[in-house]
Amino acid sequence: MEVRARKSESSENLIKRFIRKCKKTKIIEEVLDRRFYKKPSEIKREEKARSIAKYEKERRKKELLEKE
Repeated sequence: MEVRARKSESSENLIKRFIRKCKKTKIIEEVLDRRFYKKPSEIKREEKARSIAKYEKERRKKELLEKE
């Protein structure tokens, strides 16, 4: 990951841009996930739970829009 300094850009802004870029590409999230070994069944279980939560969130959102 590389971030080049712009003209008259402070080091604080440069660091903020770097952090935003890392979050966007999900590098930090991946590092934390790979920190410890996970069994394939555990990964599948987490993905399934994540997809169910996403579906439920969309369903609740749709219900709220229909009530209005």
